[in-house]
Amino acid sequence: MSFENFGFHPEIIAGIRASNFVKPTPIQAQGIPAVLEGKDVMGLAQTGTGKTAAFALPILQRLRQGERHTISALILAPTRELAEQIHGAIRRLGKETRISSMTLYGGVNIRPQIQLLKKGVQVVVACPGRILDHIGQGTIRLSSLEVLVLDEADQMLDMGFLPDIRRILQALPRKRQTLLFGATMPAEIRGLAREILVDPVTIQVGETAPVATVFHAAYPVQQHLKTALLLKILRETPTGSVLVFTRTKRRAKRLGEQLAKAGFQATSLQGDLPQNRRREAMEGFRNGSYRILAATDIAARGIDVSQVSHVINYDIPDTAEMYIHRIGRTGRAAREGDAFTLVAPEEEGILRSIERLFPRPLERRTLADFDYGVPRPVRKSRPPTPSTAGHGQEQSRSHYVFVGAGGKNHRQRKGDRQFGRR
Repeated sequence: MSFENFGFHPEIIAGIRASNFVKPTPIQAQGIPAVLEGKDVMGLAQTGTGKTAAFALPILQRLRQGERHTISALILAPTRELAEQIHGAIRRLGKETRISSMTLYGGVNIRPQIQLLKKGVQVVVACPGRILDHIGQGTIRLSSLEVLVLDEADQMLDMGFLPDIRRILQALPRKRQTLLFGATMPAEIRGLAREILVDPVTIQVGETAPVATVFHAAYPVQQHLKTALLLKILRETPTGSVLVFTRTKRRAKRLGEQLAKAGFQATSLQGDLPQNRRREAMEGFRNGSYRILAATDIAARGIDVSQVSHVINYDIPDTAEMYIHRIGRTGRAAREGDAFTLVAPEEEGILRSIERLFPRPLERRTLADFDYGVPRPVRKSRPPTPSTAGHGQEQSRSHYVFVGAGGKNHRQRKGDRQFGRR
């Protein structure tokens, strides 16, 4: 099958060719006909399988002859990075159609968005919070909406956007085509689908399972030695771009700094970064200026870098479904990739739940020349000051001495204890 079989207008075919699309992926082959017919769709497919084009191409076909200054399609995405990624795909695929599109997300000045909305646009790709701002201010009109897309619906649920989505739905026409896509479909999302989809076509490509083109391995290590082990793995492993997942924003920031200090082309991506810094980190990771990106699960949504050769779980994900989300960032488009997980003894239980996704336990790896016996950090308190001496209180500005793999001591404040830094 080729894209010509779908009957797309020559302007859209030109965009497909310019994007170097050759053969439809399974989600595209099954999803595009249903969307072209105007049916509601619930699509379940792993990250990196071509979901964006599965809904973007039919939308472009539908809107090619539509009103140029009316919002006809709204695409909701959980993060600004994913919104920009979808917007970029629509612009590339629809370049010859002259269909207008824009993004709406927070963290940037709202005034330029208002000005663009006043000029008129056909496709809006938005994050829930910012579009609710526009709805509340009356700066967006959705009365003529024809198509609603909820992309990465499961991630929006994880991020607590379900109440926002329900509020947005109240502002939309009841008569519309609704498309819902995700890598997994937890009970809450299936419940939402039953509410908002009308006689939907359900498309499931593959199972909720790891990507077949990815090799998986676990590296058992004490929590306080994870950074030292990560540095050694990175120094000894030939890689392309590497995405390192952490559990918290603060840990992502700290790890990015540590990797850069160790001589790697590394940075971090986390929710506290200003928009210009987030964009700089993403662009640097895409163009190779940064080879390693430390990121949280939420911040990493929207990362679409074909050269990601390794996903490394510095912190093990909380659920098997989140593991699927993470490792879906490598092994994309039939390329091979590697997924490494650093596992502390207290995380073995979570690892066993993840291993249920596989026919056999993950390979356990150890490095022969790595010192796994370095002791945990030893707390060393400062002498009491006059303000605290005699009050039986712990000195609040106590610090810790850490002995790293290289024998150097590093100080950290008390508030950094949770990171188990070396």
